[in-house]
Amino acid sequence: MNERRRATTHLAEHNGAVIVAFSVTPLGTGVDVGPAVAEAVRVVRASGLPNRTDAMFTTLEGEWDEVMRVVKDATDAILSIAPRCSLVLKADIRPGVTDAMTAKVESVERYLAEN
Repeated sequence: MNERRRATTHLAEHNGAVIVAFSVTPLGTGVDVGPAVAEAVRVVRASGLPNRTDAMFTTLEGEWDEVMRVVKDATDAILSIAPRCSLVLKADIRPGVTDAMTAKVESVERYLAEN
């Protein structure tokens, strides 16, 4: 079994928890991308998964399949408005871990408070 298939099988077997930071950007719609990005964020918020949006990325946490489905649906929301979509995605895959999106930030804040 090749490495890619082994990694995919491992995730499917463990229904791995994942944090994904992603950005979807419409291309070919002009300078104002806000309306299209808002549609993608609506999809994320409607998913019910823990999420956070800032100026550059939306962070989403949950099980692999449900998170990737939301990323796909957010991308589809962009493509319903724009002829092209740029997707940037970074993932932290940690089977068995929950609420890492909050815990990671709290850990750093504790270290900052010590000094």
